[in-house]
Amino acid sequence: MQRERVSENVYWFQSEIYAQVTAGVIVGPQWAVVIDTLALPEETLAMRDFIEDDLKVPVRYIINTHHHADHAWGNGFFPGATIIAHDLCRGLLQNKGLPSLEAARKQNPIYKQMKIVLPQISFDNGMLSIKVGKKNVTMLPTPGHSKDGISVLVEEDRVLFAGDAFMPLPYIVDGDIDVQINTITEIGKMGLENIVQGHGDIILRGEIDEMVRENVEYLTIIRRVVKNAMRKRDPLELLEEITIESCGKNRVYLGGLAEELHRRNLRALLKQMQAQKTATASEAA
Repeated sequence: MQRERVSENVYWFQSEIYAQVTAGVIVGPQWAVVIDTLALPEETLAMRDFIEDDLKVPVRYIINTHHHADHAWGNGFFPGATIIAHDLCRGLLQNKGLPSLEAARKQNPIYKQMKIVLPQISFDNGMLSIKVGKKNVTMLPTPGHSKDGISVLVEEDRVLFAGDAFMPLPYIVDGDIDVQINTITEIGKMGLENIVQGHGDIILRGEIDEMVRENVEYLTIIRRVVKNAMRKRDPLELLEEITIESCGKNRVYLGGLAEELHRRNLRALLKQMQAQKTATASEAA
């Protein structure tokens, strides 16, 4: 696990094992707030040990940026902490997360250590703020990657923990491409010093505009490509020829998983557009 100090009392963690997934902690004088957990127990436990043993504070709150396993399944390693998330996150963890964890336990014994803990505090379309020492920490909805996506802004430092709303390769299999484009665009307007992506390295102030442009361009390209493919007899076969590089991204992102995620984006977008087309035709009839 990599670790870096982002600003005073704000730290970033990145997995060296799974997809460069990230988490964070904001430290106050008496307690800390964790933002997401890591994908594997050993790394989440190492993060907890650093907070409790090195920083010498307990974790009072965990903020889940969304319900996906690599960001929320480690909640149980912080007993006594209160979980905060979007209203939709609780239902998604309960209805999708619990059966998914049971299935994962049958395939890999490492997941037997994990326990899904549902959020006790949640919010919907507005914002929720807490004070951590001298820092104002504000949670705001940033959907697109998933319906329950939120980001966490450390206001004084202008550091945004964006969750998977911002990634080296936007991933919209559980989300909405148009909402994702809007979210990325709005993040670019926030006047940030740093963006902590849900996966990948920290984006510095001078890199933000370029990364926003690159991500929006990628999503715009794959939307156009899939629309064109739908006019063909076998759209899936055509999409297999669309490389990640032809859409402006690099397959080395996310520890080499980017190409597979790109393929999933194309297939999911095709399925979504076909469903929309069918629904429109039914309404017209």
